[in-house]
Amino acid sequence: MRNLKKLLLPALLVLVLLASCGAPTAEQTPSADPDVTNSPTPTPSPQPSPTPYDGPLNPLTGLPMGEDWVDKRPVAVMLNNLKAALPQQGQSQADIIYEVLTEGGITRMLGVYQSLEDVGTIGSVRSTRTCFLELALGHDAILIHAGGSEEAYSKISAWNVTSLDGVRGPYMSNTVGGGLMWRDPDRLETMAVEHTVVTSGEKIQDTFENYYFRQEHESGYTYDMAFAEDGTPQDGKDAVTMTVRYSNYKTGVFSYDPESQLYMVEQYGKPYEDGNTGEQVGVTNVLILYTTCRNTGDAYGHVDVDLSSGGSGYFACGGKAVEIRWSKSSPDGQLRYTDKSGNPITLGAGRSYVNIVPTNAAVTIE
Repeated sequence: MRNLKKLLLPALLVLVLLASCGAPTAEQTPSADPDVTNSPTPTPSPQPSPTPYDGPLNPLTGLPMGEDWVDKRPVAVMLNNLKAALPQQGQSQADIIYEVLTEGGITRMLGVYQSLEDVGTIGSVRSTRTCFLELALGHDAILIHAGGSEEAYSKISAWNVTSLDGVRGPYMSNTVGGGLMWRDPDRLETMAVEHTVVTSGEKIQDTFENYYFRQEHESGYTYDMAFAEDGTPQDGKDAVTMTVRYSNYKTGVFSYDPESQLYMVEQYGKPYEDGNTGEQVGVTNVLILYTTCRNTGDAYGHVDVDLSSGGSGYFACGGKAVEIRWSKSSPDGQLRYTDKSGNPITLGAGRSYVNIVPTNAAVTIE
């Protein structure tokens, strides 16, 4: 019997050890941390919708602007566009740029500014032509130029154009900033003298305070142009790149940049840059207007540009383009743009570039 007990005792010990190792361990419920408060996740408060802007708008761009400028007559500056005179300065801040053939295949531009606030040097300033008088009159604008064709001089008087001329008027100074216009010393070092006349937004504002002419629109004046935040034309065809060939000398290229939603401008095979900032000019709207451009036969080969007969063209915004019709009822009438059905078009809020080209100009849109 004693031997049996000796044999059973080790076996019982093994069974007890196995049972204790295999028994499941009860889960321990963690005690609550007295420093932690279980509160519900807060519901975010609804954010108020932004209040729509209802302040004054620039009549030339549809963008917000200071109230003091809204009823002012815009300023239109004649801009030299010869290769030898580049870069232009201050043109990127113009609300509208008009480009037109003048003579010998070259073009000039008219930069129209509703506001001159923070606009730096503008130039170089060159002579005007009759068509530019009509464009300035269409905006009830004050024209700044340095010289002009004989026909333009005769029309300045006949049409009562507010003309500030640096050649036949008292507006040119021999010292920098001494008058409305002066010759830029940096340009004089590298360019022919005719490419050196400049002005500035600040100087225009300062000198205008002492001038006698009307500087505000007459009561009831309106610039009849509609703008939308997104002016992309409905049913427009792709217009990612637009090439506008004025002549053997000048071709403009407008390339749509989706990020900025602007058409970036090139000419003479290079970016069209503002000499004040070095930045490439970009615009929201591009318009192309076909018209008759006829050599007048004078000794200078001046071009007569028909702005009274109207015609066809294109409007591009947001990477799309549509065919349009344009018209101008009189020298002081506004340019008006409609679709092919005669409905006024709506531009995108922003700056515009208007190409006025011969009827046979080579234009590609792709």
